[in-house]
Amino acid sequence: MILEKKIAGFPGIPMLIFLLLLFFGSISSIIWMADDRNTAGIIISVISLVVTFVLLLGLFKVDPNESKVVQLFGRYIGSAKSPGLHWANPFYSKRAVSERIRNFETDKLKVNDKAGNPIVIAAVVVWKVVDTAEAVFEVDDYENFVHVQSESALRNLATGYPYVSHEDEEEVSLSGNTMQVSDGLKTEISNRLEKAGVEVIEARISHLAYAPEIAAAMLQRQQASAVVAARTKIVEGAVGMVNLAIKHMAEDGVIDLDEERKAAMVSNLMVVLCGDRSVQPVVNTGTLNS
Repeated sequence: MILEKKIAGFPGIPMLIFLLLLFFGSISSIIWMADDRNTAGIIISVISLVVTFVLLLGLFKVDPNESKVVQLFGRYIGSAKSPGLHWANPFYSKRAVSERIRNFETDKLKVNDKAGNPIVIAAVVVWKVVDTAEAVFEVDDYENFVHVQSESALRNLATGYPYVSHEDEEEVSLSGNTMQVSDGLKTEISNRLEKAGVEVIEARISHLAYAPEIAAAMLQRQQASAVVAARTKIVEGAVGMVNLAIKHMAEDGVIDLDEERKAAMVSNLMVVLCGDRSVQPVVNTGTLNS
C-alpha cells in the first residue's frame, strides 16, 4: 500500500525571476558573442539558454483544494498540497488530483428487496479524495471506482430491507426508515472506498419506487391496508360509543331493555356508526310490547 507523503518543492516566484534573468542574460550573451565572433562564448550561451528552458519546465502551480502527485520515472516522490507556484525537478511528472467535494447520482437500479419485490432505487453520494497516493496508485481510475462501488453497495443494501414493513412495524424498511438506511448505505460505501483514499461525506436515497410491473398491485395492497387500519379504528370507536350509550341509559333509567332488544339496539348502533353511507331513520309507531 502506498501512503501519501507531502513535499513542498522550491518557492516558484523567486525561481521564476531567476530563470527569467538567466534567459534574458543568455539572449544578450549570444548577441554580444556574435558581434565579437566568439564561437566558444556563443556555444556556452546557447547551452545556458537550453538549460534555462529545461529548468522552466520545473515550474508548476497548485490550486486551492488540489494536489499534484509527483513521480520520477515511475517512482512516487510525494504530493504537493500548498497552493501557489512551485518549482521542482523538471524531470518530475506531475498529476493533478482534485480534493474538492464532489457528488453524483447513481443510475436508477432495478433490484429485488428483502421480500423479493422488484423495486427501482437510486442514491446521491457526496465524496472527496483524502489520500492522493492511494487514489492514484491503489486503483486504476478512482472516479470510476467510486461510481461502480457505490452502485454495488446500493444494490446490496436494497436486498437487505423490504420496501415497506407490512407485518412487523418495528422492522427497518427502505421507505419507512430513510435516515437509518442512508447511514447504513454511507457505512457500506465508505468501507468499499477506503482502499482508494476516498472519504464518503454523505449518502442518501434519492429515488425509491416499485417496479412498473407491480406498481399497480402494490398500490392496491397499500390502499387495502389503509382501509383495514381505518376500519379497525372505526370499529374500536363504535364499540366504545355503544357500550357508553347502553351504560348511560341503564344508569339514568331511560329504558329497561332485555337481552334480545339490547342486542338489536347494539346491532343498529353498530350499523349506524360503522356504515359508510348516510342512515335513513325508521320511525317505529308501535310499542315495545307489540
